[in-house]
Amino acid sequence: MDNQLHRIPEILLMGPGPSCVSASVYNALAKPTLGHLDPTFITLMDDIKKFLKKLMGTKNELTVPISGTGSAGMEACFVNLIEPGDKVLIIINGVFGTRMEDVASRLGAEVHSLNFEWGTVVDLDVVREKLNETKFDLVAVVHAETSTGVCNPVKEIGQFVQENGSLYLVDCVTSMGGMELKMDDWHIDALYSGTQKCLSCPPGLAPVSFSDRALEKLMNRKSKVPNWYLDLSMITKYWSGKSRVYHHTAPINMLYGLYQACFNIIDEGLEKVIQRHSEMHQMLASELGNLGLELFVKENDRLPMLNSVIIPDGENDAKVRSKLLNEFQIEIGGGLGPLAGRIWRIGLMGETAKKESIQKLMDAFRKILN
Repeated sequence: MDNQLHRIPEILLMGPGPSCVSASVYNALAKPTLGHLDPTFITLMDDIKKFLKKLMGTKNELTVPISGTGSAGMEACFVNLIEPGDKVLIIINGVFGTRMEDVASRLGAEVHSLNFEWGTVVDLDVVREKLNETKFDLVAVVHAETSTGVCNPVKEIGQFVQENGSLYLVDCVTSMGGMELKMDDWHIDALYSGTQKCLSCPPGLAPVSFSDRALEKLMNRKSKVPNWYLDLSMITKYWSGKSRVYHHTAPINMLYGLYQACFNIIDEGLEKVIQRHSEMHQMLASELGNLGLELFVKENDRLPMLNSVIIPDGENDAKVRSKLLNEFQIEIGGGLGPLAGRIWRIGLMGETAKKESIQKLMDAFRKILN
């Protein structure tokens, strides 16, 4: 019988995620599986929590990886923190803000939204005015909007939200491990991320963290958390304390991978990793400019790890990406929603954020583009 796994090619992943995975993480995934209450595994769980706290810039005790992708992390935050009738403000300037809005609306919240043009940064004056007008139970925004390549000013928004008295939820799926993130200093009450972006671990886990204020909201709910699997009041009993309480079988080997991925970042030095992402972004922007290609987002508003490039007139989006994949074994992303066919999204995340990745892509572009 033919085994399809033998046909899987090695692709340079330069899209919006997943990113390339190091050999050390692959090796970690292949370690012998332990039981989910094995003492050795419990010790590893505790180290993972310490690693995640460092990457998030927090001391929150409720800091755990959810079993599921970044979308599960998003859902976990909303189902634990929202009850029917709660006033929720979603700040939107891309696909992932609209997903927040959708999830909140499914939970019976009174959802308000502030919409900004895709590809532009959130307007702080508009946010401040809205928060001065209305008291919200929760305010949510995306830090690194992967659909556009925009970095939103979550630090400044956090100050406004604190003054409003609301809980502050931030999507850090793409930003964590690749740019500055200071959860406690920025007054963030809840955040979620994913393993497949700047952490350079395969998709399948979603790190989340709750502040004491968020935990207080969870523990004083009037109704049960509407999703049993994502109920953090139960999950946290498995991830902390001397006597661990079984909730669901943890994805043991995926957690090995997350441990190693976090270890790699901390071993290199978080500040150095962040600087590397910034330097590779600058190199990519310069190389693209040499080819006559223009970035979609204004310079001061750009993400280092997700670069949106305006597709030149006369170039066919799908054909270029197909040639990159099939002839050069390079994957980049296309645009989403109103940006479909207008931009390419080039990721420089984690293991992918290296000079050789950029050079290989530029060599391919020179041969493909008209």
